[in-house]
Amino acid sequence: MKQPWQTAWPERISYGLSDAADNLVFQMMTTYLLFFYTDVYGLSTSAAAILFIVARLADVVESLIIGIMIDHTHSRFGKSRPFFLWYALPYVLFAVLTFVTPNFNDTGKLVWAYVTYLGLGFFYTAVNLPITSILPALSQNERELTLLGVIRQFFGSSVQIIVAVFTLPLVAFFGRGNQQHGFLLTIILFGVISLALILNTFFQVRERFSQPEQPHQSAKIIWGMLKKNQPWFVLSGVILLFWLTTAIKNQTTIYYFKYLINREDLVPVVNAFTFASLIGVVLIVRLANHHGNKKTMLVGIITAAIGQLVLGLGTTLGHLPLIFGGTLVNAVGNGLIVGLVSIMIADTIRYGTALGIQAEGILASTDDFGVNVGLGLGGLVTAGLFHLSGYTANHAQNVATQHMITLNYAWLPLLLYLVMFIVLLFYNEKQLQTVIHAE
Repeated sequence: MKQPWQTAWPERISYGLSDAADNLVFQMMTTYLLFFYTDVYGLSTSAAAILFIVARLADVVESLIIGIMIDHTHSRFGKSRPFFLWYALPYVLFAVLTFVTPNFNDTGKLVWAYVTYLGLGFFYTAVNLPITSILPALSQNERELTLLGVIRQFFGSSVQIIVAVFTLPLVAFFGRGNQQHGFLLTIILFGVISLALILNTFFQVRERFSQPEQPHQSAKIIWGMLKKNQPWFVLSGVILLFWLTTAIKNQTTIYYFKYLINREDLVPVVNAFTFASLIGVVLIVRLANHHGNKKTMLVGIITAAIGQLVLGLGTTLGHLPLIFGGTLVNAVGNGLIVGLVSIMIADTIRYGTALGIQAEGILASTDDFGVNVGLGLGGLVTAGLFHLSGYTANHAQNVATQHMITLNYAWLPLLLYLVMFIVLLFYNEKQLQTVIHAE
């Protein structure tokens, strides 16, 4: 007997637009914030490196806090849904404040960066984690959950591409030569749109299948369940590695084209090739239905690694078409990987429920945990290696720094894709599906 579909298209689109809203700011963070701090705001690379890791370690704790808050929320709007209403405005305000450049001394600038970036990290978690935790409450139809996950990632990836391609042109347009002013007006524009989309999600989506009759257990009992939830542990590792890879590569792109190619104007061009991630996202429905989520994600990792290898060869040969082509192939693979994340997290939530433990907030924090730790380590690795090699902002770079930029842009991400592939091999999808269907 086929399971009925519970959502209609307005709700599906509104759910997907929640990820688009978050990515308007999130992509600015992952791609341009390190550059903004070092080349626009005036922080040293060592200070930026420490800031990134401190902020991300704080976000790890915040992910658990928000997860617990979701698990213990009981409102007329549901458990996850009210977070969109409560935290949308603070999220956008701190996004704008992060790109404000007050005329402080070096210590004052650093304090301002810590306060605004830590605040942004907390409120990002508060509006992003519910996108994942609410998914299994929208429907119990597996094909519908896959569709919802794909719609979410389609909109999220589309906005990532838009931000990656149009941020620098918008900064130039608004700033008229003043990058501080340009970045601020650009984030204000993105923030206003983000606020509208998050509130739209709150008004349009409905939680149907949270289980109030199954109480939330103590932390000790939940941890006992987590130890049995092997797919959750493996998926957590994959998510962390993916965002570590993404952070290192994305943050280095602008440095590579500014200092090694001497063509900063090509950054929007190379980022435009990431539109191909939408191809990977769209392919998920067909591939996952026929081959399962694990095999589909493995295909995505292989595809991304092949693209990264081609990109690396392009940097070695100094051949821009190879760099662009490798970026395109890599993006297809990344679309398959990231598009499956929320779907597979929903499976681990349902698996935990089948084991008798309802902890959707804690389990959904997997995504934010991986994002935060991955971005933190990525920022630390990138800024730290630049500092060790003698990076100097807005000056010609020495040979050691040029090699370090190429390492971060091309070869270190390739190594991480291989590690990601090995970790995912341990994902026991058969056991997970057996337990869920026996529920």
